Amino acid sequence: MKRVTAIGEILWDVYPDKKRLGGAPFNFIYHVWKILGSADFISNVGNDENGKEMLSHLSSIGFDISAISIDDIHPTGTVKVELDDNKIPHFKISFECCFDHLRLNDVSRNIFENETDILYFGTFTARKGVSRQTLLSLLNREDKKYFCDLNLRHNFYSKELIGEILQTCNVIKINQDELDKLKLFFGLEKENDKAIQQLFSKLNLELIGLTLGENGAVLFTRTENNFYKPGDIKVIDTLGAGDAFASIMCLGYLRNLQLADINKYANEFAAEICMIQGALPEDDTIYNKYRKIFS
Repeated sequence: MKRVTAIGEILWDVYPDKKRLGGAPFNFIYHVWKILGSADFISNVGNDENGKEMLSHLSSIGFDISAISIDDIHPTGTVKVELDDNKIPHFKISFECCFDHLRLNDVSRNIFENETDILYFGTFTARKGVSRQTLLSLLNREDKKYFCDLNLRHNFYSKELIGEILQTCNVIKINQDELDKLKLFFGLEKENDKAIQQLFSKLNLELIGLTLGENGAVLFTRTENNFYKPGDIKVIDTLGAGDAFASIMCLGYLRNLQLADINKYANEFAAEICMIQGALPEDDTIYNKYRKIFS
């Protein structure tokens, strides 16, 4: 299996009664690691209690922390999470965190150069200067594939930044709101199918995932598309559902699975994450089905 690397934030999702590890790149790579048994994660934590607790926990479960550097100046990131009546999370994000100041060290640079076939990242990672420059410096390599989860939230982006990032991507995951923003940015057609085909015509994309919340998702290639909607489920919260979807979408892409199979598996896994509290399951049996598919 090809090697998957994620770059970006790891942080604490802080609920009213507890805190849980989070951050879209970490959620994504955690699922990949649990399914494949190996994955690489380039990130950083602050030299504070939150950071130390993070690294201690990751080490205790066998997660490789060698490419997670320690920032002596900036604190570990936190996000205050509140769920609305529809179990949709709303976030209050801390500013000037270590993940805004991510630089590569020798370990992480070697991982990217020599052990990465596909690099996953979100646009949130590029919200500020240092991390943005680090990320942009890794793009446009002909020997790498790139998977971008757009995450156009909180105005931490610009048309110019999104345009630059999209030029290098092979795979993107977007939701309806994000697609609507791309339509405005780049003068795309109003109809989803036509707008998607315009993106293919303008860019080097091979696969686009359009997630539709409880209404499922549509996957597109240049020559076909597939819609899938999972059955009714009891939603506990939707935090991390998109990251779960992205992890299976990425693995299916790397394995050249049929589009319908990728969409079905990604939707089903995202639905399972919606039926637990938080973005990451405490019970590993949730991964057994996907280990068999991707083993």
